[in-house]
Amino acid sequence: MFKISELLEATGGKLINQPPGAIVRCISIDTRAINPHDAFIAIKGNNFDGHDFIDAAIKKGAACIIKEAGRKIKYKSCKAAFIEVDDTIKSLGNIANFWRRKFNIPVIAVTGSNGKTTTKEMAAHVLSAKYKVLKNEGTKNNHIGLPMALLNLDASYDIAVLEVGTNHPGEVEYLARICQPNIGIITNIGPSHLEFLRDLKGVFKEKYKITENLRTPRICILNTDDDLLKKKACAKPKEYFVLGIGIKNPCDFSARLIKSNAGALKFLVNEKYKFTLNTLGYYNIYNALSAIAAARVFGIAYKDIIKKMDAFDFPKSRLNFLELGGIKFIDDTYNSNPLSLRQALKTLADFKTAGRKIFVMGDMLELGSHKEKFHRHAGQSLLASCNVFIAVGDLSRLAAEAAKNSGFDVNNIFTCRTSSQAREILFNRLSPKKGDIVLVKGSRSMKMEEVFK
Repeated sequence: MFKISELLEATGGKLINQPPGAIVRCISIDTRAINPHDAFIAIKGNNFDGHDFIDAAIKKGAACIIKEAGRKIKYKSCKAAFIEVDDTIKSLGNIANFWRRKFNIPVIAVTGSNGKTTTKEMAAHVLSAKYKVLKNEGTKNNHIGLPMALLNLDASYDIAVLEVGTNHPGEVEYLARICQPNIGIITNIGPSHLEFLRDLKGVFKEKYKITENLRTPRICILNTDDDLLKKKACAKPKEYFVLGIGIKNPCDFSARLIKSNAGALKFLVNEKYKFTLNTLGYYNIYNALSAIAAARVFGIAYKDIIKKMDAFDFPKSRLNFLELGGIKFIDDTYNSNPLSLRQALKTLADFKTAGRKIFVMGDMLELGSHKEKFHRHAGQSLLASCNVFIAVGDLSRLAAEAAKNSGFDVNNIFTCRTSSQAREILFNRLSPKKGDIVLVKGSRSMKMEEVFK
């Protein structure tokens, strides 16, 4: 609950109308979900402008309207308070930061090129063995989703686990300043969002900003098998305390004796504790190790962590194993970049089957000037992973050409423009049979999940 004076303090805005006794219950950016006594922030997005819905918010009983200066709105004789600000999106972040500072609870911030959502979900799930945990739902990890998640904080929560996303320089630092984390997790550094982050050094610089915005006790959990993160971990920085996780290199939380069996991974942590993950994805061991490290920081016993991990359900469309009509599928349609593609192809290569290994690949997007290079590299590596390839989109067509030039059987290469066309090729021309395994992967906007319909 906010006083109007608190919203003014948080936003630095100007009060232009204040009915007596106005108290704000919750913050809303969607008039469809607004309730009486809420504050409505008029945010301008790509497909809508909240200023167009101010009348609807008032009719629903909003106690306060936060709008941008320069937008002419009739407010006289209105029962709602009006606050003018320069930027409503930044005001949302400022209000979330103001609210976060009211609660003296630890915040864990998770960032990285791949595995953010799974690591966040795992950490929240394991920590729930002992604590009530707030998290941002799904992948709501940007300048809108993270502040809205923080605004759900109340006195009942013990810990918050927040995913921090980025595709432009400065976004990690901005979100970290809002949520003020005590513990930072960086899952890995890979070639993602290169359209704006340019190269791996740019990705590292952006993700690493999480460490510069930590509050006491300033703990950072780093993947020591990642070359760029390993250098920082080995340097033993004075600004924060490092907990290393990994499989290949010595570290604080290591996985050994890894075995894959019947769609599950089994491994030992620190040579002693037996864990099982219900997934095909080898890289999920890294995600699990980060969650385990976070849980141990907060005093959760290994036996309880093991029990929670065994019951963990992996997020949808992230290397999920499906069996439809006797045909095996690996659904990795949530998104794609060069690192996650390599991981998915390794999973396909390692999968034991007597039938065909079919890969349906959608374009990897947001790679900037590197996009053609990464798609050709992907095509050159396909022989080791699959024997049938369906390329979806103009960029994946480059992968098909590279596969052909690398010795892939041209009769087993198919190209098309859309996921619905890929579905037609897969089910009507290739007719998968029992024993076949089909991997489907691509960037979000390629809508590769349509293949399963």
